Amino acid sequence: MSNFKYVKDSQVVITQLMLPSHSNFSGKIHGGFILNLMDQIAFACASKHSGQYCVTASVNKVDFVNPIEVGELVTLKASVNFTGRTSMVIGLRVDSENIRTGETKHCNSSYFTMVAKDEDGNSTPVPGLILTSKAEIRRFARSIIRQQESKNRTSRFDKNTFKIDDYLSYFEESNSKIELNL
Repeated sequence: MSNFKYVKDSQVVITQLMLPSHSNFSGKIHGGFILNLMDQIAFACASKHSGQYCVTASVNKVDFVNPIEVGELVTLKASVNFTGRTSMVIGLRVDSENIRTGETKHCNSSYFTMVAKDEDGNSTPVPGLILTSKAEIRRFARSIIRQQESKNRTSRFDKNTFKIDDYLSYFEESNSKIELNL
């Protein structure tokens, strides 16, 4: 295994026709079906980069921007944006295409953190990334910042240190009612 790999060496693209069996009651493609495809391509990309079996550790923010219709082609693109010691952040983009009109639309972007596992199920080191463009550097830096913000968010709301009074003003304009029994 080499110590570093180019981003382009592990990029994966898949395209699939959306069938009626993939749709919900309103005739749109199930979000869960799309999430399943996203998890599959994240696995493929991470495994290709690491040369190991990989598992999903977390998914960062999934927004369904545009609905996907039955009969459209859905293209998923995956790329390694960041490498840690045993983990990788896989950037995903989902686009759909109307076969008849040729119209394409962006449907979803997300970030999956994947961890490489050895034959015994233990986390194992992954190759680093060789960054060759401003876009690749930007994506790597974004992943570092996202990790730092996540740690900060988690510690601020720790049940042992959370201070209610620091956050009560957030509830003034919210659709909630507080009835504390202290």
